Amino acid sequence: MAQYIRRVICVKKFEGLLFCTDLDGTLFTDDKTVSKENLDAIDYFKSEGGLFTFITGRVPMISKEICDLIHPNAPYGCLNGGGICDSKTNNYLWNRPLSNDVIDLVQMVDKEMPEMGIQYNTEANVYFCKDNAAMVDFRKITGLPDVSRPFEEIHEPIMKVLFVDESMEQLELLIELLHRHPKASKFDFVRSEKCLYEILPKNISKGILLCKMAEMLGIDIQKTIAVGDYNNDVSMIKAAGMGFAVANAVDEAKQAADYITVSNNNHAIAAIVEFLDKRFA
Repeated sequence: MAQYIRRVICVKKFEGLLFCTDLDGTLFTDDKTVSKENLDAIDYFKSEGGLFTFITGRVPMISKEICDLIHPNAPYGCLNGGGICDSKTNNYLWNRPLSNDVIDLVQMVDKEMPEMGIQYNTEANVYFCKDNAAMVDFRKITGLPDVSRPFEEIHEPIMKVLFVDESMEQLELLIELLHRHPKASKFDFVRSEKCLYEILPKNISKGILLCKMAEMLGIDIQKTIAVGDYNNDVSMIKAAGMGFAVANAVDEAKQAADYITVSNNNHAIAAIVEFLDKRFA
């Protein structure tokens, strides 16, 4: 009996929970920083036995600095669901590239919408295949190196294709064009930011990745927490046992969420951890 009591006492509050956050517009404030309040909350969540990580649209090459900042104690998701990486080594544990049929869709966009910005994400690199004003701004914001290369010259496995344009009208035309392509059914598509539209492998999303990550870690999906702000986060919010949207989220994310928390500029992660602290008291 004494041994059983000691084991119960040693159980930590958040043991068996997996908390996955989006980055931009969620963990990060508008000025692309992480508040001390959020960092302290992450440390507290981990100290109480919880697993904390992130699922992002970014590639591993620009995710290391995030790992160095928040020190996830579980693998992280990248490429909007296309890969899982070890948070210590930054190496892939699993990934899914696009089929070569994606080239047909890219060639169509290049021909029909020659001003559209095009970016290829491979396993290790990001290539700027076609620039426009929105792509230049995107590169500045993300800090990605300016590696320009025509898409015809890229022979690495492609993980996702990203289209960028400042005009919402042009993006709507792009979406309509892509979905009319005879091979569109072989892929999934997602709006990841206001000016960004992406082609992903079929049955790839942040939500599907959350389920895969939970299975990999031996965590019941009902014991997962997810928070995000944009359309590409909707599947993750829906899949989680507890889905949160930040106050600055788009309507689709709010409608998918079980709870709406404070905005990304008001320490959203800290607010959720405080909520969990009371719930599991």
